[in-house]
Amino acid sequence: MATYELYRKSTLGACLSETLESLIAESQITRDVGQQILQQFDEAMNERLQDLKSRTTFKGKLNTYRFCDNVWTLILQGARFRTENQIIEAPAVKIVACAEKQPEEATATTTTSSSSKK
Repeated sequence: MATYELYRKSTLGACLSETLESLIAESQITRDVGQQILQQFDEAMNERLQDLKSRTTFKGKLNTYRFCDNVWTLILQGARFRTENQIIEAPAVKIVACAEKQPEEATATTTTSSSSKK
């Protein structure tokens, strides 16, 4: 299974990276151990998010879109996300969607990540 480093830019991933950098700077762990931890984080996030069964729909003005190396990037303005029990609005959102498998394995399943721009 291909793993992506998308979730390292999330709040959780950024905090983990910052903590690992501090531990490396203090010589409490090696850079190789830090990389192994980040790789495990990437795999765990991909596995857990695939287990989610909730459905979310979204609307917004499509400002920019791009498809490169089997990765879709969408930037929405005035985004509105609706789940089963809540509505979330954001002035700008970047959505990155990657195929779960490489193109030669032909699948329609995607893993998505979204984050609000400030």
